Amino acid sequence: MRYFNTEGSCSPEEHYMVRLDDRLARIKRQLVDRNKYFVISRGRQYGKTTTLQALAKYLGDTYLVILLDFQRIGTDGFVDSPTFVHAFVGLLIEAVEMETLGGETMLEPLRELIGKDNIGLNDMFVQLSRMCKSSSRPVVLMIDEVDSASNNQIFIDFLAQLRSYYLARKKMPTFQSVILAGVYDIKNLKLKIRPDAEHQYNSPWNIAADFNIDMNFSTDQITVMLDEYERDHQTGMEVRVVAEEIYAYTSGYPVLVSAICKNIDEELAEESRFEKPRTAWSAQGVAEAVKQILRKSTPLFESMVKQLDLYKDLESMIEGILYQGRRIPFEIDVKPINIGKMMGFLQEENGQVAVANRMFEMKLLNTFIAREALESESYRSAQNDANQFIRNGRLNMSLLLKKFVDHFHEVYDDRDERFIEDNGRRFFLLYLKPIINGTGNYYIEAQTRDARRTDVIVDYRGEQFIVELKIWRGKEYHERGERQLTDYLDYYHKDKGYMVSFNFNQKKETGVKELHIGDKIIVEAVV
Repeated sequence: MRYFNTEGSCSPEEHYMVRLDDRLARIKRQLVDRNKYFVISRGRQYGKTTTLQALAKYLGDTYLVILLDFQRIGTDGFVDSPTFVHAFVGLLIEAVEMETLGGETMLEPLRELIGKDNIGLNDMFVQLSRMCKSSSRPVVLMIDEVDSASNNQIFIDFLAQLRSYYLARKKMPTFQSVILAGVYDIKNLKLKIRPDAEHQYNSPWNIAADFNIDMNFSTDQITVMLDEYERDHQTGMEVRVVAEEIYAYTSGYPVLVSAICKNIDEELAEESRFEKPRTAWSAQGVAEAVKQILRKSTPLFESMVKQLDLYKDLESMIEGILYQGRRIPFEIDVKPINIGKMMGFLQEENGQVAVANRMFEMKLLNTFIAREALESESYRSAQNDANQFIRNGRLNMSLLLKKFVDHFHEVYDDRDERFIEDNGRRFFLLYLKPIINGTGNYYIEAQTRDARRTDVIVDYRGEQFIVELKIWRGKEYHERGERQLTDYLDYYHKDKGYMVSFNFNQKKETGVKELHIGDKIIVEAVV
């Protein structure tokens, strides 16, 4: 029986997975067939290895494909040229012998290098050229985990040799295509080795074609995968609805899609509160799976948090986006943007920097809040008040807003307008977190986040609350915001919404009141 896999590469014989046929066909047609050298550079657990292995099989009828993993060479293998040559040639011979029959003649030029001392990259590439010439099919070289070589000058020299033979390919036989896969792109490999200004952008891999294939899973692809699961298990789920909900949280980030499905299949379906598989495979089940995944320490989340520790300007930029709704133009050559994009948790959205998906956003907010919790008056106050907001398993959002107004005026009433504009929403989220912690989720609706307005969606035991956080900008703007909130309530099929207005008018009337707008009720808190 197949299962959802989040550890290592996936194969359709063993795992439920998105079908890659269209992606593989495009890579072959647009890149490999056209003799392109390129890099599959994506964040961690983005399906790079799975794609390489599937591509190697897909190309096998047309090309001789040699797939290597640089993790197998190890750090010691990059000490000097002779050591690297022996390690590389050994891996290549092993790969050809395992995948082909009758390759002895083709491998003879390389076997001549084994055991020789003082051999360099030039010697190896002469023999690689002879190998390509004698092969009955064009040779495609794939190298996974090139990050393993990222701090080694010998790897830069290796790239330079590949480039040299590529440019002279009309005269000297060489690889049909070379495909490198890793998190770091080649320009950043160069940056890590030579950080000085003179060399940092002088990459030997400037021959590489752009790799513009979308590796995120679409809603349609997730639907097909769940259809296969449903045929095997007959849970009765509404497949399309579940697929759309998974996509809403993940934006198709491969390992997050698999993690949600794995959690529902292996954990939630066994819990007593989900009476049968159909109730686990639902929007509520997806939300619960997300909550459980975010509580775990995973390599993907650990890597993301590590980058925040390493690059404080990156952390500051993301905090500004999430807490204050800052609009930052997307420019890939700006270092923190480059790092976030390369690691997979930032993306370009309408020319602006955006967090790549809702789950990353939730994890980042949880991280920021956890770091501030010990020093935060809002967090401590909410911890002390938390029990009064839950009655019969339901969250009393109106009471929560009333207590937040009281707390805000007690602690922050004497702060200036600029301070409140920059931190008001941060304080509300710090107040909210300990109240729903462990039971509920919350996230910021990206489509409404800007310097003036942010919508927070709170999910507590399957009940959703829409809370708009806004800065007062006059009566007309305020009324427009109320209408926007009612439209948003229609979208979520809700009759009641909530609003927190940070108002700097000296004549403002603070407190909580209930407004009736059309057939909607809005509970508004003014601070």
